[in-house]
Amino acid sequence: MSNQPTKSLTVAVLGTGIMGAGMARNLAAAGHEVRAWNRTIARAQPLAEAGIRVEEDPAQAVRGADVVITMLLDGDAVRDVMRTAGPAAQDGALWVQSSTVGPDAQRELAGLAAGYGTVFLDAPVLGTRQPAEKGQLTVLAAGPDSARTLAQPVFDAIGQKVVWVGEDAGEAPASALKLVVNSWVLALTGATGEVMALSKALGVDPERFFEAVEGGAMDVPYMRMKAAAIRDEDYSPNFTVEGALKDLRLIVAAGRSGGVRLDLAAAGAERFRRAVELGHGDEDMAATYFASFG
Repeated sequence: MSNQPTKSLTVAVLGTGIMGAGMARNLAAAGHEVRAWNRTIARAQPLAEAGIRVEEDPAQAVRGADVVITMLLDGDAVRDVMRTAGPAAQDGALWVQSSTVGPDAQRELAGLAAGYGTVFLDAPVLGTRQPAEKGQLTVLAAGPDSARTLAQPVFDAIGQKVVWVGEDAGEAPASALKLVVNSWVLALTGATGEVMALSKALGVDPERFFEAVEGGAMDVPYMRMKAAAIRDEDYSPNFTVEGALKDLRLIVAAGRSGGVRLDLAAAGAERFRRAVELGHGDEDMAATYFASFG
C-alpha cells in the first residue's frame, strides 16, 4: 500500500485509547487531516506531535469532516458521544463505527446515523495495540457500495485487509462476525492462562508443554504469544481484561438472543470478572491467568 492516499480526507477519530491512537497516527502518516477527541483529553495530547489536531469537544472534531471514526468502549459510550457530535456532522459524512458494541447496539447506532444524515458503516476491526500501531488491522465492514470509495483510503491507512460482509450496515453483519471471532480469541486466551496455571500447580515446566505440541495441530502461535506474556510477567495492555470481559458479556448475550448456550464463553466471562476483581482490569487480557489464584 502507498503511504499517500489518492485523496486527502478530513477524518475525525473519536476515542484515542489503545486502538484509536494507532489508527489516528496511521491516518495522519498517510496524508489525511486528522482531528482527535478523547474523553480524557490528556491521553490524546501526545497525538499532536504527529500533526493531529486534538479537540476538547467531539462536535468540533467532526464539524466538516469527510469521515468520522468511533473507537470507544461500548455502545453506551458511542451513543452518548454521537448524540453530542452527530448533529455537527456534515450531511453525507461517512460514520465508520469501529467500536465492538455487538449487533443490537450497532443496529441502534445505524438508526442514529440516519437521523444525522450520515452514511453508516458497520466496521469493527480485528487486532490489538501492535497491529493498530503498524496499520495492520483487519477491517470487517458492511455498508452501501456507494460508500466504499470514500472508505477505502481510510481502510488502507489503518489496515492490511478488508472483509466486506454485506451492504446493509443496519443489520450489523460485521459486528456479528466480530463477536464470532472474539469468542475464539478469548477462549484461547482463557485456556492459555489455565494451562500456565495448571503447569505451575503440578510443577510442570511449561516448556515441556510447548515441546509436546510443537508443530502439531494443537500448536497455536497466539497461545505462545500470550503464554510468553505470562512467563515474562509483561501485562502491558494490548487489549485489557476489562475490555475482554465486556466482549464476553456481549458474546453470551448474543448467543442467548440466537437461542444457543455458550457455556465456555459464560465461564470465560466469570473468569475475566474475577481477574478484574483481583485488580487486573487495566492489564493485558493475558492477566486472566491470575483468576486461577483468586
